[in-house]
Amino acid sequence: MDLTAEWLQSIEALQEVPLNQLQWLLDHCERLEINQDEYLFKSKDPIKGTYILIEGSFSIYIMQGAELREIARFGPKDIAGYLPFSRGKVLNSMAQALTKIKCLFLPREIADEMIRTQFDLTQALVHVMTTRVRNFTSQELQNEKMIALGKLSAGLTHELNNPAATIVRGSASLLKHLKFTPETFKQLMAIKVSSDTVGQLSEYLFEILNQKEKPHLTMLLRSSLEDDLLEWMNVRQIANAQEAAETFVDFGFNIDNLDTFQTLIPVESMSAVFNWVNNNLITEKMVMDIEEASRRIAHLVGAIKTFTHMDQGQGKQYADIHIGIRSTLTMLQYKIRKGNIVVDEDFDTTLPPVNALVGELNQVWTNLIDNALDAMETNGKGLLVIKTRLDKKCVAVTIADDGPGIPEEIMGSIFDPFFTTKEIDKGTGLGLDIVRRIVKQHNGSIQVISKPGRTEFILLFPINGN
Repeated sequence: MDLTAEWLQSIEALQEVPLNQLQWLLDHCERLEINQDEYLFKSKDPIKGTYILIEGSFSIYIMQGAELREIARFGPKDIAGYLPFSRGKVLNSMAQALTKIKCLFLPREIADEMIRTQFDLTQALVHVMTTRVRNFTSQELQNEKMIALGKLSAGLTHELNNPAATIVRGSASLLKHLKFTPETFKQLMAIKVSSDTVGQLSEYLFEILNQKEKPHLTMLLRSSLEDDLLEWMNVRQIANAQEAAETFVDFGFNIDNLDTFQTLIPVESMSAVFNWVNNNLITEKMVMDIEEASRRIAHLVGAIKTFTHMDQGQGKQYADIHIGIRSTLTMLQYKIRKGNIVVDEDFDTTLPPVNALVGELNQVWTNLIDNALDAMETNGKGLLVIKTRLDKKCVAVTIADDGPGIPEEIMGSIFDPFFTTKEIDKGTGLGLDIVRRIVKQHNGSIQVISKPGRTEFILLFPINGN
Protein backbone atom coordinates (compact mmCIF):
# COMPACT_ATOMS: atom_id res chain seq x y z
CA MET A 1 0.00 0.00 0.00
CA ASP A 2 1.27 3.46 -0.97
CA LEU A 3 0.83 5.48 2.22
CA THR A 4 0.09 9.19 1.93
CA ALA A 5 -0.88 12.04 4.20
CA GLU A 6 -4.40 11.70 2.76
CA TRP A 7 -4.52 8.09 3.95
CA LEU A 8 -3.53 9.20 7.45
CA GLN A 9 -6.28 11.83 7.33
CA SER A 10 -8.82 9.05 6.68
CA ILE A 11 -8.15 7.85 10.24
CA GLU A 12 -10.99 9.21 12.36
CA ALA A 13 -8.72 10.50 15.12
CA LEU A 14 -6.59 12.44 12.59
CA GLN A 15 -9.33 13.90 10.34
CA GLU A 16 -8.85 17.47 11.60
CA VAL A 17 -5.06 17.45 11.38
CA PRO A 18 -3.62 19.50 8.46
CA LEU A 19 -1.99 17.49 5.67
CA ASN A 20 1.41 19.12 6.17
CA GLN A 21 1.52 17.88 9.78
CA LEU A 22 0.42 14.41 8.71
CA GLN A 23 3.18 14.44 6.10
CA TRP A 24 5.63 15.33 8.89
CA LEU A 25 4.31 12.30 10.81
CA LEU A 26 4.69 10.06 7.76
CA ASP A 27 8.25 11.30 7.13
CA HIS A 28 9.32 10.52 10.72
CA CYS A 29 7.69 7.09 11.03
CA GLU A 30 9.31 3.73 10.44
CA ARG A 31 7.47 0.89 8.71
CA LEU A 32 7.27 -2.34 10.67
CA GLU A 33 6.07 -5.83 9.83
CA ILE A 34 5.30 -8.25 12.65
CA ASN A 35 4.37 -11.89 12.10
CA GLN A 36 1.36 -13.62 13.64
CA ASP A 37 1.86 -14.59 17.33
CA GLU A 38 4.92 -12.37 17.68
CA TYR A 39 4.95 -9.63 20.31
CA LEU A 40 4.92 -5.92 19.56
CA PHE A 41 6.03 -5.35 23.14
CA LYS A 42 6.10 -7.18 26.48
CA SER A 43 5.42 -6.26 30.07
CA LYS A 44 8.25 -4.31 31.77
CA ASP A 45 9.65 -3.22 28.40
CA PRO A 46 10.29 0.52 28.06
CA ILE A 47 7.59 2.36 26.09
CA LYS A 48 9.35 2.81 22.72
CA GLY A 49 6.84 4.78 20.65
CA THR A 50 3.53 5.08 18.84
CA TYR A 51 2.00 2.44 16.54
CA ILE A 52 -0.46 3.22 13.72
CA LEU A 53 -1.89 0.01 12.26
CA ILE A 54 -2.10 -0.32 8.51
CA GLU A 55 -3.06 -4.00 8.23
CA GLY A 56 -3.74 -6.82 10.69
CA SER A 57 -4.71 -6.82 14.36
CA PHE A 58 -3.25 -7.44 17.81
CA SER A 59 -4.47 -7.87 21.40
CA ILE A 60 -3.16 -6.29 24.57
CA TYR A 61 -2.98 -8.50 27.66
CA ILE A 62 -2.19 -8.02 31.30
CA MET A 63 -1.09 -10.67 33.76
CA GLN A 64 -3.75 -11.22 36.41
CA GLY A 65 -2.83 -13.78 39.01
CA ALA A 66 -1.36 -16.67 37.02
CA GLU A 67 -3.18 -16.04 33.75
CA LEU A 68 -3.30 -13.49 30.94
CA ARG A 69 -6.38 -11.32 30.51
CA GLU A 70 -7.18 -9.49 27.27
CA ILE A 71 -8.04 -5.86 27.92
CA ALA A 72 -8.06 -4.39 24.38
CA ARG A 73 -7.91 -5.30 20.71
CA PHE A 74 -6.61 -3.07 17.89
CA GLY A 75 -7.17 -3.25 14.14
CA PRO A 76 -6.46 -1.22 10.95
CA LYS A 77 -6.28 2.57 11.48
CA ASP A 78 -6.10 2.20 15.26
CA ILE A 79 -3.41 4.07 17.20
CA ALA A 80 -1.63 2.42 20.13
CA GLY A 81 1.50 2.73 22.26
CA TYR A 82 2.94 6.02 23.50
CA LEU A 83 0.77 9.14 23.26
CA PRO A 84 1.84 12.74 24.02
CA PHE A 85 2.17 13.80 27.67
CA SER A 86 1.75 10.22 28.92
CA ARG A 87 3.87 9.86 32.07
CA GLY A 88 4.32 6.10 31.70
CA LYS A 89 7.84 4.88 30.94
CA VAL A 90 7.54 1.12 31.43
CA LEU A 91 4.80 -1.12 30.07
CA ASN A 92 2.57 -3.15 32.39
CA SER A 93 0.99 -5.06 29.50
CA MET A 94 1.97 -7.07 26.43
CA ALA A 95 0.77 -6.92 22.83
CA GLN A 96 0.61 -10.03 20.63
CA ALA A 97 -0.16 -10.10 16.91
CA LEU A 98 -3.34 -12.00 16.03
CA THR A 99 -2.45 -11.84 12.31
CA LYS A 100 0.49 -10.57 10.33
CA ILE A 101 0.76 -6.83 11.04
CA LYS A 102 1.92 -3.88 9.00
CA CYS A 103 2.18 -0.61 10.88
CA LEU A 104 3.80 2.80 11.14
CA PHE A 105 6.02 3.36 14.16
CA LEU A 106 6.96 6.80 15.56
CA PRO A 107 9.89 6.48 18.03
CA ARG A 108 9.28 8.12 21.38
CA GLU A 109 12.42 10.24 21.18
CA ILE A 110 10.86 12.16 18.27
CA ALA A 111 7.72 12.95 20.32
CA ASP A 112 9.30 16.02 21.96
CA GLU A 113 9.89 17.57 18.56
CA MET A 114 6.30 16.75 17.55
CA ILE A 115 4.94 18.42 20.69
CA ARG A 116 7.01 21.57 19.98
CA THR A 117 6.29 21.89 16.25
CA GLN A 118 3.10 19.98 15.33
CA PHE A 119 0.35 21.40 17.52
CA ASP A 120 -2.73 19.96 15.76
CA LEU A 121 -1.20 16.51 15.47
CA THR A 122 -0.23 16.56 19.15
CA GLN A 123 -3.72 17.70 20.13
CA ALA A 124 -5.32 14.88 18.12
CA LEU A 125 -3.11 12.24 19.76
CA VAL A 126 -3.79 13.64 23.22
CA HIS A 127 -7.49 13.32 22.45
CA VAL A 128 -6.89 9.64 21.52
CA MET A 129 -5.24 9.15 24.91
CA THR A 130 -7.99 10.83 26.95
CA THR A 131 -10.71 8.95 25.08
CA ARG A 132 -8.93 5.65 25.64
CA VAL A 133 -8.42 6.34 29.36
CA ARG A 134 -12.08 7.36 29.76
CA ASN A 135 -13.37 4.28 27.93
CA PHE A 136 -11.02 1.93 29.73
CA THR A 137 -11.89 3.41 33.12
CA SER A 138 -15.60 3.19 32.41
CA GLN A 139 -15.29 -0.41 31.25
CA GLU A 140 -13.20 -1.49 34.24
CA LEU A 141 -15.49 0.29 36.70
CA GLN A 142 -18.43 -1.60 35.23
CA ASN A 143 -16.49 -4.87 35.32
CA GLU A 144 -15.56 -4.29 38.95
CA LYS A 145 -19.17 -3.50 39.84
CA MET A 146 -20.30 -6.75 38.23
CA ILE A 147 -17.59 -8.67 40.08
CA ALA A 148 -18.67 -7.02 43.36
CA LEU A 149 -22.29 -7.98 42.68
CA GLY A 150 -21.15 -11.50 41.88
CA LYS A 151 -19.38 -11.70 45.23
CA LEU A 152 -22.55 -10.57 46.97
CA SER A 153 -24.99 -12.71 45.00
CA ALA A 154 -24.19 -16.05 46.65
CA GLY A 155 -24.59 -14.59 50.12
CA LEU A 156 -27.76 -12.73 49.18
CA THR A 157 -29.25 -15.88 47.67
CA HIS A 158 -28.63 -17.69 50.94
CA GLU A 159 -29.93 -14.80 53.04
CA LEU A 160 -33.14 -14.51 51.00
CA ASN A 161 -33.64 -18.25 50.63
CA ASN A 162 -33.79 -18.92 54.37
CA PRO A 163 -36.71 -16.58 55.21
CA ALA A 164 -38.45 -17.45 51.94
CA ALA A 165 -38.28 -21.14 52.85
CA THR A 166 -39.59 -20.29 56.32
CA ILE A 167 -42.60 -18.52 54.82
CA VAL A 168 -43.38 -21.40 52.46
CA ARG A 169 -42.96 -24.00 55.19
CA GLY A 170 -44.85 -21.92 57.77
CA SER A 171 -47.75 -21.23 55.40
CA ALA A 172 -48.13 -24.93 54.57
CA SER A 173 -47.98 -25.90 58.26
CA LEU A 174 -50.46 -23.19 59.20
CA LEU A 175 -52.92 -24.33 56.54
CA LYS A 176 -52.61 -27.92 57.74
CA HIS A 177 -52.95 -26.88 61.36
CA LEU A 178 -56.09 -24.80 60.77
CA LYS A 179 -57.86 -27.89 59.46
CA PHE A 180 -57.86 -29.27 63.00
CA THR A 181 -59.31 -26.09 64.51
CA PRO A 182 -63.01 -27.04 64.07
CA GLU A 183 -62.53 -30.23 66.11
CA THR A 184 -60.83 -28.32 68.93
CA PHE A 185 -63.56 -25.67 68.83
CA LYS A 186 -66.25 -28.37 69.01
CA GLN A 187 -64.66 -29.82 72.18
CA LEU A 188 -64.41 -26.33 73.68
CA MET A 189 -68.07 -25.54 73.02
CA ALA A 190 -69.09 -28.69 74.93
CA ILE A 191 -67.57 -27.24 78.10
CA LYS A 192 -69.85 -25.55 80.57
CA VAL A 193 -67.86 -22.74 82.19
CA SER A 194 -69.18 -19.53 83.75
CA SER A 195 -68.43 -16.18 82.17
CA ASP A 196 -66.45 -15.18 85.29
CA THR A 197 -64.23 -18.24 84.91
CA VAL A 198 -63.70 -17.47 81.22
CA GLY A 199 -62.70 -13.92 82.15
CA GLN A 200 -60.23 -15.10 84.81
CA LEU A 201 -58.78 -17.74 82.49
CA SER A 202 -58.36 -15.22 79.66
CA GLU A 203 -56.81 -12.62 81.94
CA TYR A 204 -54.28 -15.06 83.36
CA LEU A 205 -53.42 -16.49 79.95
CA PHE A 206 -52.59 -13.05 78.52
CA GLU A 207 -50.66 -12.17 81.67
CA ILE A 208 -48.31 -15.07 80.88
CA LEU A 209 -48.11 -14.29 77.17
CA ASN A 210 -47.38 -10.60 77.76
CA GLN A 211 -44.36 -11.16 79.97
CA LYS A 212 -41.77 -8.63 78.84
CA GLU A 213 -38.82 -10.87 79.63
CA LYS A 214 -39.17 -14.60 79.26
CA PRO A 215 -36.51 -16.72 81.00
CA HIS A 216 -33.58 -17.71 78.80
CA LEU A 217 -33.29 -21.50 78.81
CA THR A 218 -30.31 -23.62 77.92
CA MET A 219 -31.06 -26.79 75.95
CA LEU A 220 -30.69 -28.79 79.17
CA LEU A 221 -33.07 -26.57 81.17
CA ARG A 222 -35.58 -26.50 78.33
CA SER A 223 -35.58 -30.28 78.05
CA SER A 224 -36.02 -30.61 81.81
CA LEU A 225 -38.95 -28.14 81.86
CA GLU A 226 -40.66 -29.92 78.93
CA ASP A 227 -40.37 -33.20 80.83
CA ASP A 228 -41.90 -31.62 83.94
CA LEU A 229 -44.84 -30.15 81.99
CA LEU A 230 -45.36 -33.41 80.10
CA GLU A 231 -45.47 -35.39 83.34
CA TRP A 232 -47.95 -32.88 84.86
CA MET A 233 -50.25 -33.17 81.83
CA ASN A 234 -50.01 -36.97 81.61
CA VAL A 235 -51.08 -37.31 85.24
CA ARG A 236 -54.20 -35.28 84.42
CA GLN A 237 -54.78 -37.16 81.16
CA ILE A 238 -54.36 -34.14 78.87
CA ALA A 239 -54.66 -35.23 75.23
CA ASN A 240 -51.78 -34.34 72.86
CA ALA A 241 -49.61 -33.68 75.93
CA GLN A 242 -46.21 -33.93 74.18
CA GLU A 243 -46.97 -31.16 71.64
CA ALA A 244 -48.71 -29.01 74.28
CA ALA A 245 -45.72 -29.25 76.64
CA GLU A 246 -43.28 -28.13 73.92
CA THR A 247 -45.54 -25.24 72.88
CA PHE A 248 -46.13 -24.04 76.45
CA VAL A 249 -42.37 -23.95 77.10
CA ASP A 250 -41.92 -21.83 73.92
CA PHE A 251 -44.29 -19.23 75.37
CA GLY A 252 -42.81 -19.15 78.88
CA PHE A 253 -45.18 -21.42 80.84
CA ASN A 254 -44.01 -23.28 83.95
CA ILE A 255 -45.50 -25.72 86.48
CA ASP A 256 -46.84 -22.89 88.69
CA ASN A 257 -48.81 -21.54 85.72
CA LEU A 258 -50.39 -24.93 85.08
CA ASP A 259 -51.29 -25.25 88.76
CA THR A 260 -53.05 -21.88 88.56
CA PHE A 261 -54.97 -23.00 85.45
CA GLN A 262 -56.07 -26.08 87.35
CA THR A 263 -57.76 -23.92 89.99
CA LEU A 264 -59.78 -22.14 87.27
CA ILE A 265 -60.85 -25.11 85.09
CA PRO A 266 -63.04 -28.11 86.01
CA VAL A 267 -61.05 -31.35 85.87
CA GLU A 268 -63.27 -32.85 83.14
CA SER A 269 -62.71 -29.76 80.93
CA MET A 270 -58.98 -29.44 81.41
CA SER A 271 -57.90 -31.44 78.32
CA ALA A 272 -60.19 -29.50 75.98
CA VAL A 273 -59.08 -26.12 77.36
CA PHE A 274 -55.37 -26.97 77.24
CA ASN A 275 -55.65 -28.19 73.65
CA TRP A 276 -57.58 -25.07 72.69
CA VAL A 277 -54.83 -22.91 74.26
CA ASN A 278 -52.14 -25.03 72.57
CA ASN A 279 -53.90 -24.70 69.22
CA ASN A 280 -54.02 -20.92 69.47
CA LEU A 281 -50.41 -20.66 70.61
CA ILE A 282 -49.22 -22.79 67.69
CA THR A 283 -51.19 -20.59 65.28
CA GLU A 284 -49.67 -17.48 66.82
CA LYS A 285 -46.14 -18.93 66.62
CA MET A 286 -46.56 -19.79 62.95
CA VAL A 287 -47.85 -16.31 62.17
CA MET A 288 -44.95 -14.77 64.14
CA ASP A 289 -42.42 -16.91 62.20
CA ILE A 290 -43.96 -15.85 58.89
CA GLU A 291 -43.99 -12.20 59.98
CA GLU A 292 -40.34 -12.34 61.08
CA ALA A 293 -39.28 -14.03 57.82
CA SER A 294 -41.19 -11.42 55.81
CA ARG A 295 -39.51 -8.66 57.81
CA ARG A 296 -36.07 -10.15 57.07
CA ILE A 297 -36.82 -10.21 53.35
CA ALA A 298 -38.09 -6.62 53.46
CA HIS A 299 -34.94 -5.59 55.36
CA LEU A 300 -32.70 -7.25 52.76
CA VAL A 301 -34.59 -5.72 49.84
CA GLY A 302 -34.32 -2.33 51.54
CA ALA A 303 -30.58 -2.83 52.00
CA ILE A 304 -30.17 -3.78 48.32
CA LYS A 305 -32.17 -0.73 47.26
CA THR A 306 -30.04 1.54 49.43
CA PHE A 307 -26.81 -0.14 48.37
CA THR A 308 -27.48 0.24 44.65
CA HIS A 309 -29.04 3.66 45.24
CA MET A 310 -31.59 2.69 42.58
CA ASP A 311 -34.22 5.20 43.59
CA GLN A 312 -32.02 8.31 43.53
CA GLY A 313 -30.43 10.54 40.93
CA GLN A 314 -26.84 10.21 39.80
CA GLY A 315 -25.53 13.54 41.11
CA LYS A 316 -24.00 14.43 44.45
CA GLN A 317 -26.32 14.89 47.39
CA TYR A 318 -26.02 15.21 51.16
CA ALA A 319 -26.42 11.81 52.81
CA ASP A 320 -25.70 10.00 56.08
CA ILE A 321 -22.71 7.75 55.33
CA HIS A 322 -23.80 5.30 58.04
CA ILE A 323 -26.81 4.23 55.94
CA GLY A 324 -24.55 3.03 53.13
CA ILE A 325 -22.11 1.31 55.50
CA ARG A 326 -24.92 -0.54 57.30
CA SER A 327 -26.50 -1.56 53.98
CA THR A 328 -23.14 -2.93 52.84
CA LEU A 329 -22.78 -4.91 56.07
CA THR A 330 -26.27 -6.34 55.53
CA MET A 331 -25.32 -7.33 51.98
CA LEU A 332 -22.18 -9.07 53.30
CA GLN A 333 -23.90 -10.62 56.33
CA TYR A 334 -23.62 -14.19 55.06
CA LYS A 335 -19.85 -13.83 54.51
CA ILE A 336 -19.50 -12.20 57.94
CA ARG A 337 -21.26 -15.09 59.68
CA LYS A 338 -19.45 -17.70 57.60
CA GLY A 339 -16.08 -16.20 58.60
CA ASN A 340 -16.99 -15.99 62.33
CA ILE A 341 -16.44 -12.24 62.20
CA VAL A 342 -17.48 -9.91 65.01
CA VAL A 343 -18.39 -6.44 63.74
CA ASP A 344 -17.75 -3.45 66.02
CA GLU A 345 -19.69 -0.40 64.78
CA ASP A 346 -18.07 2.57 66.52
CA PHE A 347 -20.22 5.21 64.84
CA ASP A 348 -20.53 8.89 65.68
CA THR A 349 -24.21 9.28 64.81
CA THR A 350 -24.03 13.07 65.32
CA LEU A 351 -21.93 13.48 62.15
CA PRO A 352 -23.40 15.84 59.54
CA PRO A 353 -24.43 14.50 56.11
CA VAL A 354 -21.70 14.37 53.47
CA ASN A 355 -22.11 15.77 49.94
CA ALA A 356 -21.27 12.71 47.87
CA LEU A 357 -22.14 10.28 45.11
CA VAL A 358 -23.79 7.76 47.40
CA GLY A 359 -23.66 4.83 44.99
CA GLU A 360 -19.92 5.36 44.48
CA LEU A 361 -19.28 5.47 48.23
CA ASN A 362 -21.13 2.18 48.61
CA GLN A 363 -18.59 0.69 46.22
CA VAL A 364 -15.81 1.98 48.49
CA TRP A 365 -17.37 0.32 51.56
CA THR A 366 -17.91 -2.93 49.64
CA ASN A 367 -14.32 -3.19 48.40
CA LEU A 368 -12.70 -2.31 51.73
CA ILE A 369 -14.99 -4.45 53.91
CA ASP A 370 -14.80 -7.40 51.51
CA ASN A 371 -11.00 -7.16 51.47
CA ALA A 372 -10.96 -7.08 55.28
CA LEU A 373 -13.15 -10.20 55.44
CA ASP A 374 -10.85 -11.97 52.97
CA ALA A 375 -7.79 -10.96 55.03
CA MET A 376 -9.25 -12.49 58.21
CA GLU A 377 -10.17 -15.74 56.44
CA THR A 378 -6.82 -17.27 57.38
CA ASN A 379 -7.64 -16.76 61.08
CA GLY A 380 -10.92 -18.69 60.94
CA LYS A 381 -12.44 -15.76 62.87
CA GLY A 382 -11.88 -12.04 63.22
CA LEU A 383 -12.82 -8.59 64.47
CA LEU A 384 -13.94 -5.95 61.95
CA VAL A 385 -13.95 -2.45 63.40
CA ILE A 386 -15.65 0.39 61.53
CA LYS A 387 -15.26 3.80 63.16
CA THR A 388 -16.61 7.17 62.08
CA ARG A 389 -15.66 10.55 63.53
CA LEU A 390 -15.42 14.25 62.72
CA ASP A 391 -12.00 15.50 61.59
CA LYS A 392 -12.19 19.27 61.20
CA LYS A 393 -14.29 19.83 58.04
CA CYS A 394 -14.16 16.18 57.04
CA VAL A 395 -15.85 12.95 57.99
CA ALA A 396 -13.27 10.28 58.82
CA VAL A 397 -14.03 6.57 58.33
CA THR A 398 -11.68 3.87 59.59
CA ILE A 399 -12.10 0.25 58.48
CA ALA A 400 -9.82 -2.09 60.43
CA ASP A 401 -9.29 -5.84 60.61
CA ASP A 402 -7.16 -8.14 62.74
CA GLY A 403 -5.84 -10.19 59.81
CA PRO A 404 -2.16 -10.95 59.15
CA GLY A 405 -1.47 -7.47 57.76
CA ILE A 406 -0.06 -6.25 54.44
CA PRO A 407 3.58 -7.25 53.80
CA GLU A 408 5.87 -4.24 53.71
CA GLU A 409 7.31 -5.20 50.33
CA ILE A 410 3.92 -4.84 48.57
CA MET A 411 2.52 -1.90 50.55
CA GLY A 412 3.55 0.54 47.83
CA SER A 413 1.74 -1.43 45.14
CA ILE A 414 -1.68 -2.13 46.65
CA PHE A 415 -3.35 0.82 44.87
CA ASP A 416 -1.81 -0.02 41.48
CA PRO A 417 -4.29 -1.11 38.79
CA PHE A 418 -4.48 -4.90 38.39
CA PHE A 419 -2.25 -5.57 41.39
CA THR A 420 -3.71 -8.41 43.46
CA THR A 421 -2.54 -11.10 45.85
CA LYS A 422 -5.81 -13.03 45.57
CA GLU A 423 -6.30 -16.25 43.68
CA ILE A 424 -7.65 -16.30 40.11
CA ASP A 425 -11.39 -15.51 39.99
CA LYS A 426 -11.23 -13.95 43.46
CA GLY A 427 -9.94 -10.53 42.48
CA THR A 428 -9.15 -8.33 39.51
CA GLY A 429 -6.66 -6.08 41.24
CA LEU A 430 -8.90 -3.08 40.56
CA GLY A 431 -10.75 -2.85 43.89
CA LEU A 432 -8.30 -0.56 45.70
CA ASP A 433 -7.52 1.38 42.52
CA ILE A 434 -11.24 2.14 42.22
CA VAL A 435 -11.42 3.05 45.92
CA ARG A 436 -8.55 5.51 45.44
CA ARG A 437 -10.19 7.04 42.37
CA ILE A 438 -13.57 7.46 44.08
CA VAL A 439 -11.95 9.02 47.15
CA LYS A 440 -10.04 11.41 44.87
CA GLN A 441 -13.25 12.17 42.97
CA HIS A 442 -14.71 13.35 46.30
CA ASN A 443 -11.60 15.46 47.04
CA GLY A 444 -10.82 13.16 49.94
CA SER A 445 -7.79 11.16 51.04
CA ILE A 446 -6.98 7.58 51.98
CA GLN A 447 -4.22 6.30 54.27
CA VAL A 448 -3.17 2.73 55.10
CA ILE A 449 -1.52 1.61 58.33
CA SER A 450 -0.68 -2.07 58.60
CA LYS A 451 1.21 -4.44 60.86
CA PRO A 452 0.64 -8.10 61.72
CA GLY A 453 -2.73 -8.37 63.48
CA ARG A 454 -4.00 -4.88 62.53
CA THR A 455 -4.67 -3.19 59.19
CA GLU A 456 -6.45 0.17 59.01
CA PHE A 457 -7.77 2.05 56.00
CA ILE A 458 -8.46 5.65 57.05
CA LEU A 459 -10.58 7.73 54.67
CA LEU A 460 -11.38 11.44 54.85
CA PHE A 461 -14.31 12.97 52.95
CA PRO A 462 -14.94 16.74 52.95
CA ILE A 463 -18.44 17.37 54.30
CA ASN A 464 -19.30 19.85 51.55
CA GLY A 465 -17.63 17.70 48.87
CA ASN A 466 -14.95 20.28 48.09
